[in-house]
Amino acid sequence: MCDSGQQKVEEKLPEETLKRWESEQAALKLQVIENNTEEWQEDPLFCGLERVAGVDLSFIKGDDVTACAMLVVLSYPELEVLYEDCQMVAITAPYIAGFLAFRETPFLVEAVLRLQREKPSLVPQVIFVDGNGLLHHRGFGLACHLGVLTRLPCIGVAKNLLLVPGAPGKEEFKDQVKAMQKAGDSFSVTDTCGRVLGKALRSCDKSTKPIFVSVGHQISLDSALRLTQSCCRHRIPEPIRQADIRSREFLRKHFSCGEPSGDSSSQDAQNVTEHKPKSDPQEES
Repeated sequence: MCDSGQQKVEEKLPEETLKRWESEQAALKLQVIENNTEEWQEDPLFCGLERVAGVDLSFIKGDDVTACAMLVVLSYPELEVLYEDCQMVAITAPYIAGFLAFRETPFLVEAVLRLQREKPSLVPQVIFVDGNGLLHHRGFGLACHLGVLTRLPCIGVAKNLLLVPGAPGKEEFKDQVKAMQKAGDSFSVTDTCGRVLGKALRSCDKSTKPIFVSVGHQISLDSALRLTQSCCRHRIPEPIRQADIRSREFLRKHFSCGEPSGDSSSQDAQNVTEHKPKSDPQEES
């Protein structure tokens, strides 16, 4: 589980900015749809689902401003990469626990809009987000934010359990994780009122570390959990895994020793490709 040290970081931002962000979250939260909206989401085998996407931001070592924003689209159920869009961006908003969307969403929305404009036939039917959805301090994480703004189904998948009120304590959490014996086993994460915010999922047999799945937008938690499991070849679902791998590859190719290989204008570098899949190294479980 992770404790973000929220109070210490938030002091770096003016109070009026935090209040404005909270107000924006509250307004957008009213638009979140927590149930299935597409026929394929109800199907046991997700018949009708053909394209799934993953998004991620990777940073240059030692630089929390310059990042590679990545969107990949994979075929389903084959999970072969059909399209990728990576762009170097300069992030202006600081990292504040509970407000990750204000730091990352603008660049991810831009990537989705480019795809809709340039390759509409490859627009995904669902997006996997490296972050939380309803499993969030105010019930509106990055996956919810991106889903509402793009009007696409989104699923939040986090590697660590966010410490929200009602989340299991350290010892209880360890016992619950230990009880998950095989891939597909899960347990609910609830708030203080008993409302289910998301689920911890053992995504593959070789990994004992769970991932945390929550609704982003326009999909039920049950469908989100089943689809996440079906997209896992390793611990992390393949759409997010491929977005992470390819964004890191892009940084290694264009930058050296953690610094830009050219001058600051390299932040405008962009690479958008439609292609057949290539071999990728396996992620440690």
